[in-house]
Amino acid sequence: MIGKSTLIDAIAGTNRGLLATTAQKQAILAAIANLEDFNPTPRPLEATHLLDGNWQLIYTTSKDLLNIDGLPLCKLGTVYQCIRVRTNSVYNIAELYTIPFFEGLVSVVAKFSPVTERRVNVKFQRSIIGLQRLIGYTSPGDFISQIESEKKFLAVDVPINTDRQGWLDITYIDNDLRIGRGNEGSVFVLRKT
Repeated sequence: MIGKSTLIDAIAGTNRGLLATTAQKQAILAAIANLEDFNPTPRPLEATHLLDGNWQLIYTTSKDLLNIDGLPLCKLGTVYQCIRVRTNSVYNIAELYTIPFFEGLVSVVAKFSPVTERRVNVKFQRSIIGLQRLIGYTSPGDFISQIESEKKFLAVDVPINTDRQGWLDITYIDNDLRIGRGNEGSVFVLRKT
């Protein structure tokens, strides 16, 4: 699809949005809007085979995510959003790179509930922040298995007791690309891993 390659080309070299210039941001948002107009899956929440799995973030406008890179001694590594349709669970995992042997991890566990054929409400439930070595982190899949077994990690591992919620519209999804728009105005472009 021409629009899809245009978007991927526009994103290249922006480091998930961290290095995007104003002109690049405008071009990316235009490519996203163009692609959304031709979404091959108009009811993405019914396409559970497409939605389920591990997704890697390739671009975002989310200040919450991008600002992690500005923390002292931290560089934002790979960011995943892993969706488990069977349990209506979302696992957001951000790998952080610092000095060697002190690589970190920030993760938020949430539940989602469908509102429309493309919108989900998201309720945040648990936050895990710590060093990858102490957590025993090797991969998103292994980490999620440990979370699902209700393991308590040697980290800042706390329930999120507030009523903090959000929503996400899935505006485009195919076999390997997903675009979402969140309640704070952020855009997310993810590639299936």
